[in-house]
Amino acid sequence: MERLDGKSMDLVQTNIEALKKLFPEVVTEGKIDFEKLKLVLGEEIEKRNERYEFTWHGKTQAMKLAQTPSTGTLRPDKQSSKNWDTTENLYIEGDNLEVLKLLQKSYFGKIKMIYIDPPYNTGKDFVYKDDFRDNIKNYKEMTQQTTKANTETNGRYHTDWLNMMYPRLKLARNLLREEGVIFISIDDHEMANLKKICDEIFGEDNFIAQLIWNTEGHTDNQFDIKVNHEYILMYVKNVDFKGLAIGYVVDPNTRPESNLWKGFAENSITKNGPANPPSEILLPEGFPCEVDELSLETSIVPTQYYLDVEETGYITREITKKYDVSYPIRKDQMVVKNGKLQKACRVYSGWANANKLKQFIENGFKPIEEVDGKISFYLSKNGVIYYRKERDQARHILSVLRNMGTTEQNRSRLEQIGIHFDYPKPLELIQYLLKIGSEKDSIILDFFSGSATVAHAVMQLNAEDCSNRKFIMMQFPEPVDEKSQAHKAGYKNICEIGKERIRRAGEKIVQETGKNDLDIGFKVFTLDSSNIKTWDPDFENLKQDLFDYKDNMKEDRTKEDLLYEILLKIGLPLTTPIEEIDYNGKTIYNVGFGAVLLCLENDIDLDVVHEMMKYKSEHLSPKVIFKESGFMNDSVKINAIQTLKKNGINDVRSV
Repeated sequence: MERLDGKSMDLVQTNIEALKKLFPEVVTEGKIDFEKLKLVLGEEIEKRNERYEFTWHGKTQAMKLAQTPSTGTLRPDKQSSKNWDTTENLYIEGDNLEVLKLLQKSYFGKIKMIYIDPPYNTGKDFVYKDDFRDNIKNYKEMTQQTTKANTETNGRYHTDWLNMMYPRLKLARNLLREEGVIFISIDDHEMANLKKICDEIFGEDNFIAQLIWNTEGHTDNQFDIKVNHEYILMYVKNVDFKGLAIGYVVDPNTRPESNLWKGFAENSITKNGPANPPSEILLPEGFPCEVDELSLETSIVPTQYYLDVEETGYITREITKKYDVSYPIRKDQMVVKNGKLQKACRVYSGWANANKLKQFIENGFKPIEEVDGKISFYLSKNGVIYYRKERDQARHILSVLRNMGTTEQNRSRLEQIGIHFDYPKPLELIQYLLKIGSEKDSIILDFFSGSATVAHAVMQLNAEDCSNRKFIMMQFPEPVDEKSQAHKAGYKNICEIGKERIRRAGEKIVQETGKNDLDIGFKVFTLDSSNIKTWDPDFENLKQDLFDYKDNMKEDRTKEDLLYEILLKIGLPLTTPIEEIDYNGKTIYNVGFGAVLLCLENDIDLDVVHEMMKYKSEHLSPKVIFKESGFMNDSVKINAIQTLKKNGINDVRSV
């Protein structure tokens, strides 16, 4: 029976295994031979002592900190949760460094979008003090004391902030899907440093934009120059799999026009001039050419032309089918019959963004969205979008974000539902980013959740576009100022504010929209040390630990605490469906419809084992897990293992 090791994902070993798969020839007796690796990489090695790099005191330790496994756990808190049995949303209290480590196995490569609003390092906000030796113990100590800001008088002012951010971003990248995207809010204090570490962690090629949010300025800004902007850095995990909705999201800075073509030129981004020639795109045979926009080679003023069902050369005015013209496309020997291209041909697009057209072709002409049951493909100045009876205004994503609401407006809105928070991000801003970076059935992560604006925005957007985005919020239970309105209202820490906001905002959204099937719940988990003594040894009292080994679960923990720790350690999401089965007074857990079967009771006999087999999955061989000391005796344990093997279950583990 295999013992679970109780650790989160070993990222160092994961990296080594990936290297072995890429370059098996560099492995010698199970170790990486760096001299062979240098030969494989050829000339792409930097050998000079002086080179371009970004470094600071403690960077090496910060990198190691991200790779050090955690032996902690997340304990379920049903009392603080809402709709525990049905919700797919999570709210996690704890140090986000440890929580990110614990989520590595369960959520590796599953997050579509991350948004974070970390401490800006203004000299007033809190910077986490990580402990390389025992971060769980360090976290518990920090929750019992008043947190302190990273003041500008600190000799390691920027260094402390960088050491805090680097390992968290490193771990966050692992959680992103290949087409995932991350947005990071920041201001001038650490903008330059954040850009450098993101270039290193995500790669310069995966940088998309440095968005500038016009905040309209805070009312308490007393400087000579009123600062009315912040930044939002935007990176993707892999630019080759870029899954952004740019071209499909309406930018609020562009005005809707009653006339279809009015204001076309001023809202356009065009390719022109010898330095910016039109894009040349190969349309493969079979391409659906019942397009909505085609024009003559020199068309400047939008008008209407007509496309014959069989045609060679440029578009003629033979009246058969009518199409609106919006922008120049030149075509060479295009032959269309029954709405399909009869041979491959090249077109020369005057649009600034041809990527959407290429994406459409590579995706087998599959449409991204269906409107009113009609899927008529057409080209637009932004690339590829689809038929709408009435087109929206220009769909450019501008780098300067205006009309996104203000902090003051959103503070006032929160106060109307009894929530007090000094600097909440505008709901409109986060919803806009969600439209760009997420899909209708994806997971959104915020590991500096603050007042939980992201959770609020996810629920609001789900109500508007009938989608099922899920959120994961993480927040350190940072105490609120005793002089603040939040403290006077009864909130002791930021986590209490965030959870209460989700409760009240969700109810308000349902009340206003009437959508009772909306997921406005959340499961609360709290960071803690392991539930298992052997995974969390006390080296100062090791002798007593050995005497206590027979019952290796801590006295103040429950079977459910242990259950969720096991799910994390074997790599199952915390929202995996769990069925509790009561058999002769003992609880059997059926996880993921028979994918994992657990019994964490004492005095287990063979009858319990036979009962567990009734729930095994028909499609895959399940994992079966018991407590190491849970069987009545060693004979029952041996017979149980053999019985399971006879029934095709070979993955039997113990804790």
